[in-house]
Amino acid sequence: MSTLHLFGIRHHGPGSARSLRQSLDSLEPDLILVEGPPDAAGVIEQIVSPDMSPPVAILIYAPEQPQQAVYYPFAVFSPEWQALDYGLQQQIPVQWMDLPQTHQLALRQQLDQQFEPPEADGDAGNVVPESSLPEIRHDPLFWLAQAAGFNDSERWWERMVEQRSETTDLFPAIVEAMSALRLELEKDHPLDLNNNRDYREALREAYMRQTIRKAKRAGHEKIAIICGAWHTPALAEPFPPAKQDSALLKGLPKLKVTSTWIPWTYERLANRSGYGAGITSPGWYHHLWTASDQPTVRWLTHVAQLLRQAEIDASSASVIEAVRLANSLAALRDCPTPGLPELNEAAQTVLCFGEELPLQLIHERLIISDRMGQVPDDTPMVPLQVDLQRWQKKLRLKPSVTPKELSLDLRKPNDLLRSQLLHRLNLLGIPWGRPTFNRGKGTFKEAWILEWQPEFEIALIEAGQWGNTIEAATTAYTCYLADNAANLPTLTELLDQVLLADLPDAITQLMARLQTEAAVASDVVHLMSALPPLAQILRYRDVRQTDTDVVAHVVDGLVTRICIGLPGACASLDDDAAAMMDKQIMATHSAINLLQNQDHQQMWWLVLKQLVNRETLHGLLGGRSCRLLLDGGQFEPSRAAQQLGLALSLATEPTQAAAWIEGFLKGSGLLLLHDQEIWQVLDQWVCELAPDTFVTLLPLLRRTFSTFPAAERRQMGERVIQGVVETGLQGWESEVLDCDRAEKVLPLIAQLLGLSAHNL
Repeated sequence: MSTLHLFGIRHHGPGSARSLRQSLDSLEPDLILVEGPPDAAGVIEQIVSPDMSPPVAILIYAPEQPQQAVYYPFAVFSPEWQALDYGLQQQIPVQWMDLPQTHQLALRQQLDQQFEPPEADGDAGNVVPESSLPEIRHDPLFWLAQAAGFNDSERWWERMVEQRSETTDLFPAIVEAMSALRLELEKDHPLDLNNNRDYREALREAYMRQTIRKAKRAGHEKIAIICGAWHTPALAEPFPPAKQDSALLKGLPKLKVTSTWIPWTYERLANRSGYGAGITSPGWYHHLWTASDQPTVRWLTHVAQLLRQAEIDASSASVIEAVRLANSLAALRDCPTPGLPELNEAAQTVLCFGEELPLQLIHERLIISDRMGQVPDDTPMVPLQVDLQRWQKKLRLKPSVTPKELSLDLRKPNDLLRSQLLHRLNLLGIPWGRPTFNRGKGTFKEAWILEWQPEFEIALIEAGQWGNTIEAATTAYTCYLADNAANLPTLTELLDQVLLADLPDAITQLMARLQTEAAVASDVVHLMSALPPLAQILRYRDVRQTDTDVVAHVVDGLVTRICIGLPGACASLDDDAAAMMDKQIMATHSAINLLQNQDHQQMWWLVLKQLVNRETLHGLLGGRSCRLLLDGGQFEPSRAAQQLGLALSLATEPTQAAAWIEGFLKGSGLLLLHDQEIWQVLDQWVCELAPDTFVTLLPLLRRTFSTFPAAERRQMGERVIQGVVETGLQGWESEVLDCDRAEKVLPLIAQLLGLSAHNL
């Protein structure tokens, strides 16, 4: 006679796991059924591998559509993990019994809706629901917690279950509580199979019952059933008719799937990661599992060690005092032992001196934790994952969820290969490494921040369609991007990344595509946008030993076409278009200076002189062109002052003149401080403005002068206040003095100096 033993658990809870392990030891079942995906039956045995270290997750995905995927995370304190480990260690058969993902993913695709992972069924949820009764399914324990005087189910469950000592009488109480909740719910709100969520839950529970029926027919006498607490009433006998479940499951769609293990992190297990059945404090739960004796003392000791690492004083005496305070708070709140709220309050009061900022560090490093799991080397993987692991070992780059700084010297072969690998992964959309500063400027150094995320495993699987190695996949994907690039700037930016990644085959195709696009491109703005990345490539790629001859040929053509087309592209521009063109001109000017090619510079000076002399040119561009010519030594200061005088003449509209000043002075006021002639021209123009015109132009002028450093603006103000500019002895000699007016002040000066008037 088969007997069913229901163990309603929370998906991640050390108290549940500890009580479950003791209950299984007492029961000694001959079959263990666990809520989980039967698609992953082939990877169960790896749990007992010495190289398997949780947190890990089962990844189930459709090989032909890798974006169709779902994760099943496990921590060492997950009850399902402990149940599977117990069964394998005791050589007891273990099986998954949830609705296979081959059906769930197909339904998800068929229903075209946002689908939550199976773990997110709210078995001990964490979100406080709205007051409506159907929300019980999202957080079934909230109502029990509320009845017990708690404002959320997380704290109630932790107090009642996770902090309990080992007990076997917990699970019958859970079944009774869940039965009462479901009975109350179904009175007024029965399941609606037209509702996607209700339909999915009905399918899952029907499949679980069918699995149990098969186990009974196979002759198993003591069957242990480990499932989310909410499902226990539906799996308790008597069952509904088998025909009813068979009819519900008949004709379900299928999607070919495969499964594997991947490393997981406690950060991804936390609620904030978006994983619906996550927990708010995985690091704390890990501590409860590993430090069941004296958890309070051990926890506050870890807190003190962490604070000391952050150079915050935390003495042994303070730890003792914090332990006393935590125990006192627990006693005041009628708690058997201090929980996380009491420990946080004690730590903040005693160890953090009342400050909240150190608590953020404790939360990140201890309560959440940066722990990352590990899977065996023989875990099934796609070839691209295997190739990445090979490179990680070869280059000694170990994945870690903790951000890690990496400084590379590109003159060293190993560091150069590291750089190329990180750039290739970025091209594939796997940003394991993030550059922390511009890798140009001629330096042979690169700095990165490395931070691995579990989602990168899915990205690797998706990228596997492009090739079986990192180099092959990146090359194929880059060629695809090049063939579908929308414009010339996109191609040049892509070329810059490809050169950094050292992909010779992709470079060849990219350059052919770039030459074709540059030959037919008619938009001068696109040509100007394409030039700076290519200039960077020509100037700063020597350390990577890349062939840039083809790039130089493309650059020659771009510069020529820009210089020919720029005057026409600058005609009849409004203020916004002129501002955008001004940025392009400055970027192009910097790129041409960077190239240090005399022919390019000569063509550029000629086109700027054409712009300065165009009467219909927007003032911003005219002023900018004149300033560039002055700074480049093509105009003498007197010539620049002459151009300024023409731009500020009475024949010029005041707004056009103000725009010319903005372009001429934008970003630097040193020219006004050191060139008296230009100062006088500008000063005279301002003084001659009519009051109404001055008020109209004032915002434009203030916008220009606001770009100057504060010290420059202060010196200009002092010069204006003085009213007279000292020009040296020669300037004073040319002044005509009024002797009669000077003599009238002599008696006063003599009195101030204590002299008689005849001595002056």
